[in-house]
Amino acid sequence: MAWQRRQLLQGGLASVATLFTAGTVAPRSAAAATTPADRALRQALSACRPSGDPLQALLAGNQRFAAAWQLSSGTALAAADRSARMAALWADTCQLDPAALARGQRPWAAVLACADARVSPEWIFDVGPGELFDVRSAGNTAFAEGIASLEYAVCQLQVPLIVVMGHQSCGAVTAALDTKPLTPLLEELVTPIRASLQSGDDLSLAIRHNASYAAGQLTGRSAVLREAVAAGKLTIQPLYFDLESGLTSVI
Repeated sequence: MAWQRRQLLQGGLASVATLFTAGTVAPRSAAAATTPADRALRQALSACRPSGDPLQALLAGNQRFAAAWQLSSGTALAAADRSARMAALWADTCQLDPAALARGQRPWAAVLACADARVSPEWIFDVGPGELFDVRSAGNTAFAEGIASLEYAVCQLQVPLIVVMGHQSCGAVTAALDTKPLTPLLEELVTPIRASLQSGDDLSLAIRHNASYAAGQLTGRSAVLREAVAAGKLTIQPLYFDLESGLTSVI
């Protein structure tokens, strides 16, 4: 029965892949059967892919971002100066061919992040379009549609890394800590956040606990992700992003 469920789920994800991502590069298992054109596309989409540990590549990119972020900080700077300092960060950032991206995608990491306007994964990790598979919702919770999206990223795109990124001053976690009444949908949103809270949590700790809880929920609620982790094909890592310094840290 478990085998049948897995086959059904994988078949459904394959159907979703066909429906929404025509032109997506074929999975590695089918690489031997691809045409020269397929292999050329795969190579073009892999041009910015790191050769080593994807988590370390993300953290290294974040170090570059944080250095520029800190240089551009301060009310004494004019907007044009701040723009120039941040734009310099992108001068050496690898960029994939737009023509290749129009035909497919081959991201090398997925990010479950908050919908907060200050938390843009590509910006924070100094990567270009096509490199990260982003799933975002207020409070970076493991919501059903988000988990399904990450299952697709792992099953169809062979993404080897998912990071769950909480961030300083998260409004959703702030709301979860508060006792003020919320709308019915917002109450639903903060329910999993409240489940992650521990006695005595301040906001900073609550944000970290929420990210760790959401990371655990990915494998707790998804057999696909759980089996990928068990097989050594997937790593899931919670992170904390500090808005002031621009730095992320492993939780």
